[in-house]
Amino acid sequence: MSDIAEIKIGGKVYEFPVITGSEGEKAIDISKLRDLTGHITLDFGYKNTGSTKSAITFLDGEKGILKYRGYSIEELAEKSTFLEVAYLLIYGDLPSQNEVSEFQSQISRHTLIHEDMKKFLDGYPSKSHPMAQLSSLVCSLSTFYPESLNANSSPETMDLTMIKLLAKFPTIVSFIYKKSLGHPLIYPKNKFDYVSNFLNMIFGQRTEEIEIDPVVVSAMNTLLILHADHEQNCSASTVRMVGSSDCNLYASVSAGIDALWGPLHGGANQAVIEMLERIKEDGGDTEKWINKAKDKNDPFRMMGFGHRVYKNFDPRAKIIKKACDDILEKLGIDDPVLEIAKKLEEAALSDPYFVERKLYPNVDFYSGIIYRALGFPTDMFTVLFALGRLPGWIAQWKEMHENKEPIGRPRQIYVGHTNREFVSIENRK
Repeated sequence: MSDIAEIKIGGKVYEFPVITGSEGEKAIDISKLRDLTGHITLDFGYKNTGSTKSAITFLDGEKGILKYRGYSIEELAEKSTFLEVAYLLIYGDLPSQNEVSEFQSQISRHTLIHEDMKKFLDGYPSKSHPMAQLSSLVCSLSTFYPESLNANSSPETMDLTMIKLLAKFPTIVSFIYKKSLGHPLIYPKNKFDYVSNFLNMIFGQRTEEIEIDPVVVSAMNTLLILHADHEQNCSASTVRMVGSSDCNLYASVSAGIDALWGPLHGGANQAVIEMLERIKEDGGDTEKWINKAKDKNDPFRMMGFGHRVYKNFDPRAKIIKKACDDILEKLGIDDPVLEIAKKLEEAALSDPYFVERKLYPNVDFYSGIIYRALGFPTDMFTVLFALGRLPGWIAQWKEMHENKEPIGRPRQIYVGHTNREFVSIENRK
């Protein structure tokens, strides 16, 4: 028999079931609270509210655990590829060799985007933010594939929509980047795997063939895996909320891109580099800025340290630190900003102030460093985050539809005026 939670209101006791997740998480099911009592709960930011039951991602912030479909993030990052992880998140199991080959083949057949989409790119102002371009271009895919507008169409149609989005997203990202440089666009080549194809479109040139360094491919593959999903975060919840209205996948993911854009979410890795630039411009005295971070009266805060979910070390940061070290060693970059980052990292891992408060470098800290080392401008960082998060958004949208979840409609506590008498405009003061 399941546990029961009792809530006493106005002398009357109401009982609500306590449900337990597969990893031992407990929740009080208050689905019938308003119907039974006339009351609702108030939970700013939904920090204590479960909006769904999900079988995609499990994380334990206290213990520093992250799993996709039951597989540890450490094992997936070491042994798997991003495309395998995407398949796992979307379809529920790791693919066989035949399944992953077919998955790659399907994606390869849909990597091109309609040539008319280049007209959209040409129409954007030269200094427009890449995330704004990404959001609008992804949403515009629905105009080229009207069959995708019916979110309840056949499983075969929706599966093809998911394949097309996975296939075309890297092409869109690369076109945005090339346009920002004023370089000619590089089209996808189906001979490459998913990550290598993306890097070839990013770094390739019309004038010559290039060879992508395996260290770079490995680091990018790891980064994308680590970003692939992260439970009911702001952007994933947005995708589910928008999708709950039976909105098509392209528009739902576009909304998720907009949610990711904010500096409190996906924009955090960009904020890390901006902080490092600020320290460099101030003379590069890291000790001064570390002391500022320790001073509770100083408004300065170290970006890329600690995490609002993980109360211990971010498990993703442990993995990406090695990739970061490999990249910096392989490329041998002489960059004062990256030198500052190394000093801050050393301080955070050894200084008792940071250690006691568990303010360790997080995944945003290391991913920002890697993207800078590879030569990406800071305003592209969140776009790269979105590329990694795409399989998670698709999986969340797919699961929400398969669960036949109702349209999202949060309640509120009204605190405005009550009855007011209308005053005609000539008599208003």
